[in-house]
Amino acid sequence: MKICRIYCLACALLLTASVTQAADTESTEGISETELAQLHEAAEQGDAETQYKLSLAYRKGEGIAQDDEKAVEWCRKAAEQGFAPAQGTLGLCYAHGIGVVKDEEEAVEWFRKAVEQEDAGAQYCLGVCYYQGIGVVENKAEAVEWYRKAAEQGIAEAQCSLGICYDEGTGVAESKAEAAVWYRKAAEQGDAEAVEWFRKAAEQGYAAAQCYLGSCYASGIGVAKDEEKAVEWYRKAAEQDYAEGQLWLGAAYYGGHGVAQDGEEAVQWFRKAAEQGNAAAQHSLGSCYGHGVGVAKDDEKAFEWVRKAAEQGYAEAQISLSSCYGYGIGVAKDEEKAFEWVRKAAEQGNAIAQYHLGSRYYDGEGVTKDFTQAAYWYRKAAEQGVAKAHLNLGFCYERGEGVGKDGDNALYWYERAIRNEDGSLSEYVKTMTEVVIKHLKEAGYSSSRAK
Repeated sequence: MKICRIYCLACALLLTASVTQAADTESTEGISETELAQLHEAAEQGDAETQYKLSLAYRKGEGIAQDDEKAVEWCRKAAEQGFAPAQGTLGLCYAHGIGVVKDEEEAVEWFRKAVEQEDAGAQYCLGVCYYQGIGVVENKAEAVEWYRKAAEQGIAEAQCSLGICYDEGTGVAESKAEAAVWYRKAAEQGDAEAVEWFRKAAEQGYAAAQCYLGSCYASGIGVAKDEEKAVEWYRKAAEQDYAEGQLWLGAAYYGGHGVAQDGEEAVQWFRKAAEQGNAAAQHSLGSCYGHGVGVAKDDEKAFEWVRKAAEQGYAEAQISLSSCYGYGIGVAKDEEKAFEWVRKAAEQGNAIAQYHLGSRYYDGEGVTKDFTQAAYWYRKAAEQGVAKAHLNLGFCYERGEGVGKDGDNALYWYERAIRNEDGSLSEYVKTMTEVVIKHLKEAGYSSSRAK
């Protein structure tokens, strides 16, 4: 994967200077003479990936004299064998005249060869060519389509470029909302340029951008982490009645992040967002009523707000609603409804819900006892790293409940539980599990044989 993205990380170089940085992310740094000799031997035998690696060594002068012409020679060998990263890099060499005579049309031809293999980096390069008229007739709409293809494969630069096109209405109908979607995707990968475009939109009063810029400051995405600035931007969005901004401003007051902790202020903002139908805010408001934070404790109101969120498919609220029915909090106790709501969350892939669903099947709470289903859902949760699910799945294997009795697999899952750091296991449980692990090992079982 690293090889396939070498040049896509530097596609913007078509707009600026050298392609030299395009190979900087490949791991040929500090190559030894022995490794270089091995590369030469494999490359001479026709291995395309090795030819490409050797090309990079020549490009960067690592373990060998820097030689752009040699770099292009080996890159071409790999490219002619259909190795997409080499085709894209050769295109960049032609675009900049590095190791070859500059030929923008030839650059485009090599990009086209790579995009035939759905290569994301080449898709972005071809988009840049169409945007700038490099080797092809300028066509902003065509550029947008290639940006989109690369963006959908997760290339941050393409996501940012696509956002800019939507922001400015270039090659596509202007849509600030769609621009925000792509800026967000790019920013989440640490693309600083995307964050700056968010800032530009935020400063022009676009509420969604203000809210997301706040989250960038809150998490340190593309900017230095600054919770006070995060609150400033959340507030700007919230004061425009933007529900997501109200939610996050409420969360800041609830947790005391970037502002003095204030339960009443948190409830005020959660309520504003909740009344607009924001499911996360409805759940948060329900939690405030349930715990008496910023408002008088009221289990019935807690239940009502949690129910609203759960009915919108919000998994966290579905788990909470299951607990309300399971314990009779704010509503008559009903194990069958408790089962149904936790099942809804589990089917969305929520790991905690999967663990609880497994436990309900195991204990027969709200459903007929079914060890096979219990083990199935424990495994789902365990595969997502839930320590208690590791433990319970190990127990199922040890007892042969819902799965074939298997000491090797029991040992494997018990060891996973002990190694897990989610903090859900008490010291007592860990100690007792370690005792079981010891006995299983003494009995000759090995987690290395687990399947």
